[in-house]
Amino acid sequence: MSNKSKVLLGILGAAAAGVVIGLLVAPEKGTETRKKLRKTVGDWTDELGNLWAKGRTAAEDGMGELKEKVRQARASAEDKASKMKESV
Repeated sequence: MSNKSKVLLGILGAAAAGVVIGLLVAPEKGTETRKKLRKTVGDWTDELGNLWAKGRTAAEDGMGELKEKVRQARASAEDKASKMKESV
């Protein structure tokens, strides 16, 4: 896991803990607090799911681009090798 990933997870964890503590300490009825907590967790779950999907799509796109560059480099190397064989 890279340092950026660790920092991001740390920030997300701290934010989650802050929200949970804030909701639990709020001067509201327990039922209202639990409803808010469920809604917040549900929203975060949806948001994380969307973020995961975007990251996965970006990674797949990046892999596609990388594969294409490798194909191009291979074709270029084969072409140069063929030309060198012809010149010898």
